Amino acid sequence: MARPLVTLPKAHLHLHFTGSMRHSTLIELAREQGVHLPDALVEDWPPKLRATDERGWFRFQRLYDIARSVLRRPEDVRRLLREAAEDEAREGSRWLEIQVDPSGYAQRFGGLTETLELVLDAAEEAARDAGIGMAVVVAANRTRHTLDARTLARLAARYAGKGVVGFGLSNDERRGRAREFEHAFRIARRAGLLAVPHGGELLGAASVAECLDDLGADRIGHGVRAAESPRLMERLADRQVTCEVCPLSNVGLGVVERPEDVPLRRLFDAGVPIALGADDPLLFGARLLPQYELARDVYGFGDAEIAELARQSIRSSAAPDAVKKELLSEVDAWLASPE
Repeated sequence: MARPLVTLPKAHLHLHFTGSMRHSTLIELAREQGVHLPDALVEDWPPKLRATDERGWFRFQRLYDIARSVLRRPEDVRRLLREAAEDEAREGSRWLEIQVDPSGYAQRFGGLTETLELVLDAAEEAARDAGIGMAVVVAANRTRHTLDARTLARLAARYAGKGVVGFGLSNDERRGRAREFEHAFRIARRAGLLAVPHGGELLGAASVAECLDDLGADRIGHGVRAAESPRLMERLADRQVTCEVCPLSNVGLGVVERPEDVPLRRLFDAGVPIALGADDPLLFGARLLPQYELARDVYGFGDAEIAELARQSIRSSAAPDAVKKELLSEVDAWLASPE
């Protein structure tokens, strides 16, 4: 009998703020506020998405924006983070880094700074109540002007060591080259923040290489297309740059046809560190634990390899060294326990 994956200590490093919302919470808040939800977010949930063309990505973003629109009050933000922390704890996730673009909420909550402070305060409270660790990654939108990214990088830098641990770059990588945001990432790196841009999802290995070379990435959001280049996988392995692989997101957005097509095994065997993630459970219908279940059931990972996946997620996190040491010890204890 296999060891229970729910008791395996893990770090979750790729989870978006709005996308972490429970589906039931979306339905409830929409009803309270009179927000009409399309069938794709109600009867046909999780939606059938394919974002490999512009029309498909537009539909994905439209659903995301509708979901974001129900978060109107500070108590909605607190509820989202409280429930996200509870869901993480329930699945054995002991450290969470949640990614947010404050500009998506600034008009509602009094500005960029006020929005980030609300998120940080709510995250601290939620983590304490759920008994996990939680930190925030501030993410810029690559479809917006690079000056907006610099503004967010300066904001993130002000809160480095105060709950913000990283600076990211999200949205459609076909509409904004990574190298255009080098200045913003330089600001973030000077403040000691991790560089965690998305790359290698909708574009190929060159997108990952650009994040690596031009942004000094410590981790790559997704990064699965790096598997198209043995040389790039070798570079990622040599520099120990982690790919935050989100298998069911890749399927949901049409990056691959089936879970079996995600090159998780190829990346792992090449020595590329991996942190499994859920990306946007609200739109893809699965949180962190099912990603680990895929590793066992679809990719053929044994318990020793699954334990190593958990270790890689912990090592790649911004958790304090003492927390990392404790969690790594608990992973060893999980593996040493009888099946």
